[in-house]
Amino acid sequence: MLSLLKFSPNCLSLQSRNSGWRLFRLPTGIHLAQRIFIGVAWPYANGPLHLGHLAGCYLGADIFARYHRMRGNEVLMVSGSDTHGTPITIRADQEGISPAEVVERYHADFLNSWERLGISFDLFTHTNTENHEKVVQDIFLSLLNQGYIYTDNMLLAFCPGCERFLPDRYVEGTCPHCSYERARGDQCDQCGRTLDSQELVQAFCILCGGPPEFMESEHFFLKLSAFQDSLLEWIKDQPHWRANVSNQTRSFLEGGLKDRAITRDLTWGIPIPLEGYEGKRIYVWFEAVIGYLSAAIEWAANSGQPERWEEFWKDPSTRSYYFIGKDNIPFHSIIWPAMIMGYGNGLNLPYDVPANEFLSLENRKFSTSQNWAVWVPDFLDRYEPDPLRYLLSINMPETGDADFSWSEFVRRNNEELVATYGNLVNRVLSFTYRNFEGLVPQARPLDEIDRQMLDAAKAALDDVGNSLEHTRFKAAVGQAFGLAQEANRYLDTKAPWRSIKTDRNEAANTLNVSLQVINCLKVVLAPFLPFSSQKVHEYLGLEGPVELERWDFEHLIGEVKGGSALRQPAPLYIKLDPQVVEMETQRLGNENS
Repeated sequence: MLSLLKFSPNCLSLQSRNSGWRLFRLPTGIHLAQRIFIGVAWPYANGPLHLGHLAGCYLGADIFARYHRMRGNEVLMVSGSDTHGTPITIRADQEGISPAEVVERYHADFLNSWERLGISFDLFTHTNTENHEKVVQDIFLSLLNQGYIYTDNMLLAFCPGCERFLPDRYVEGTCPHCSYERARGDQCDQCGRTLDSQELVQAFCILCGGPPEFMESEHFFLKLSAFQDSLLEWIKDQPHWRANVSNQTRSFLEGGLKDRAITRDLTWGIPIPLEGYEGKRIYVWFEAVIGYLSAAIEWAANSGQPERWEEFWKDPSTRSYYFIGKDNIPFHSIIWPAMIMGYGNGLNLPYDVPANEFLSLENRKFSTSQNWAVWVPDFLDRYEPDPLRYLLSINMPETGDADFSWSEFVRRNNEELVATYGNLVNRVLSFTYRNFEGLVPQARPLDEIDRQMLDAAKAALDDVGNSLEHTRFKAAVGQAFGLAQEANRYLDTKAPWRSIKTDRNEAANTLNVSLQVINCLKVVLAPFLPFSSQKVHEYLGLEGPVELERWDFEHLIGEVKGGSALRQPAPLYIKLDPQVVEMETQRLGNENS
């Protein structure tokens, strides 16, 4: 007797009472729907987004979500503004306003940026909601009651001048490892070492400049050490993780887990749901990861189906992906799984944690304090979103750090988007529209070159899809552009601008095949270039949003029917003046830019 246990996009995993697991590959064209949960890192609501944020996690998550929706899979992608981190209170202190005012300003800014960039969250919420507080406090009490949270005293920085305990980021000083003079109490930005404020040389309070004292204070600790063996066993079953995630997680675990304080002496944050701790709050690193769960619960409530979140959190066939930057790996591969294990209640552990490395800017680390950044709202005021999405996709820091330069942005826009893909689409559609009365030409029997071109389009759908399934975005967009290059070669070989003078039927055939390939290109590039793909979709005379298209070759070539009406095309992209490079590099580090 066989029973279905689980599935992947192209395979069934079946189990027999006698023979154990067997893997059956599905016939071509048959796809079983999956359920995909996508959690994306929560940005601090203390300033606008910059390109490093996009390359770190948000663009990859959106590409992944868009692909799976087009495959017919059920997707829930959530994130939100982290409203309780000390960067928010620091900004509020600097400006003399409340943390809530800071959050309101930048949360709205994030929502605007996501819309303009085409980042397609199902819900982008924030951690300052009643729902989030309720979920966090429930997990806190459950872990406490099971003995996974306990109280102990710890030394914390106290500023006599300000008469308050100082969160880690309120203490700065000289790094004991590299002598950087503006290291923070939690980390040195120069050498990247994790620090404790007690380690800083000549430490000072960033509010008044005075030296802190270190005093004991009672706090709650998460008993991470209790999950050491369970986590080591669990990561053995994650061979699909990227090397950077596996290596960092294993190193962290083999070094031995230490219990961590999860509360601080603060007045901004999630209250501790116990009497006697009114002046303390649950620390942001503990409560922010719970936002993935609370956001799913909020989404379900908003949809009018309050129990629907359980499909994405309790159904073991659901795969959960957490898109983050490499500095957040331990929180998502160790701490959050430990919290889920302790909490129980049938919640799914992460399936994958596709963490990206860092993006630099003109070979220098992004620095918000020095304005060495390209801010997303500023970029979108001057340029279209798809060229940025393309450059960050083809240069995504998946396996190593990458660099953004304005010269590379201009080069790739002009040589690849404009000259390779944009030119292909424009010359085929313009020539067809002009010479065939705005209609798709009727196809004739295909020759070998025609069939090879369509076979290449079919192969590209499979290859790009396979790369995206495995979160290989650089490879996927490269494969998609490989199809555009092949289509250009096909067009040059067939030369319909010549054959239309001697054999109109031959020209019609070439253009019909080219339009079918462009329809396939529109789909394989839609996760990366959603705005351009929507334009191509409409130029081909098709209706509705391109994201509702099916990732299916037979369907796509069947859409482009002989005799159907096209819309008058226009160029997809704007060629950039090389002077853009000098203009934009002069803005960097300029406080007035």
